[in-house]
Amino acid sequence: MVYNMVMIMVNIYEAKTKLSEYLEAALKGERVVICKHNQPVAELRPVEQVRSASRDLTPMYPGETFVTAAFFDPLPDHEIAAWEGIQANGLKVAEPRGTYAARTARRTKRKARS
Repeated sequence: MVYNMVMIMVNIYEAKTKLSEYLEAALKGERVVICKHNQPVAELRPVEQVRSASRDLTPMYPGETFVTAAFFDPLPDHEIAAWEGIQANGLKVAEPRGTYAARTARRTKRKARS
């Protein structure tokens, strides 16, 4: 299968004087390349259209839900402890501070030098 693509190359002055014509050409699918001193710098092409049809919300209707009843059961204590960062021996897990603080200090010094 062969696709023929039409390409129009115009200089800036011509693009300014006939902009509406080139916009129509771009809407028809033609490729419009704008040049400065015969060197391509920009291309006119149509913007993709935004979807205007409504989205399918079928899975969200009542009675057709995919969440089971177990979803609403309370979490076991060991899972709650894991979410809160508490180890099995009851001690709270602390995140290391040195790595983040050192990076921020370096960034501040770099900004001060600039």
